[in-house]
Amino acid sequence: MSDSTWPFSDPENVALFTVVNLAFGYAPILRVTHDEEDGGWQFHSGDPIPDASEWKLVLLKNVAKLDPTIKELAALPFGWEATRSASGEKWITKRQVP
Repeated sequence: MSDSTWPFSDPENVALFTVVNLAFGYAPILRVTHDEEDGGWQFHSGDPIPDASEWKLVLLKNVAKLDPTIKELAALPFGWEATRSASGEKWITKRQVP
């Protein structure tokens, strides 16, 4: 990915935590949040959130390689989330409920 096609305001090498099953492409990304407090990104599947031992530090560019549709969410404002019912479905965005 070249900088000219990178849609996020965050750099490609920004680090974030996600669950192991997403990091290795074993489960689809069905929920994305853009944190109000720090602008951090979170990527979740439909599975219950596991304990800390199941989390992995990854780069945003690697998540985008696993699922290029997350680039559609690059302008998601802080404090908002996007969900979908299955991989390939349309993202639905809304403000997060505190």
